[in-house]
Amino acid sequence: MRKIAVIYSGHAPHYRTFHEPKYAQYIEKLIYFPDFEDSDLTPFDVLIVPSQLNSNLLLKSAQKIREFADSGKTVLVFGPQPWEWLPNQKWEDRPTNFWWWMEQNPDSGLRVKNEDHPFFDYFTLEDCTWHQHGVYWPPAHATTLIATKDNGSILYIDEQSTKGTWIITTLDPDYHFGSYFMPSAERFLEALFPWLSHGKLTNK
Repeated sequence: MRKIAVIYSGHAPHYRTFHEPKYAQYIEKLIYFPDFEDSDLTPFDVLIVPSQLNSNLLLKSAQKIREFADSGKTVLVFGPQPWEWLPNQKWEDRPTNFWWWMEQNPDSGLRVKNEDHPFFDYFTLEDCTWHQHGVYWPPAHATTLIATKDNGSILYIDEQSTKGTWIITTLDPDYHFGSYFMPSAERFLEALFPWLSHGKLTNK
């Protein structure tokens, strides 16, 4: 099993999400964000960067996160991340439609890509579906798994921009589960932690 560390802000949604027993059983350590710069990451295989972190601390910590990836390890980043700190990042803000599901013949606009990827041994499209705040336009070598109809990436894996693996998504299940709404966010997390812990993360 991979050892998972989580950057921890201490705010209420993060507290609820990362202390929830069904997820916490997979977490080796919560690293309080103000202490992150002085923390030893060598024991861990995966680092989760949650959504809604303090932007000043995040940009200050970006190099340490990149160094963790460059040691051949995995970084998972929840979104949105409008700040330019991810490898080869191209983020596009988009208007958010919170009520698409109430429309006639509702269509989230999301589509599965690369359906043979082992990600889909754990996740369905429905698990990854709620509203979006924007999209990424990842480098050509990245593997997009969830995309919009116009091919903006909602979730992709980048194995070439650094020596490690980056799993990057616009989705923010940590916030929604921790705020007691969005059932699909709970299902997403129920799939995520077993996949990160012992699933196959890439097609290699």
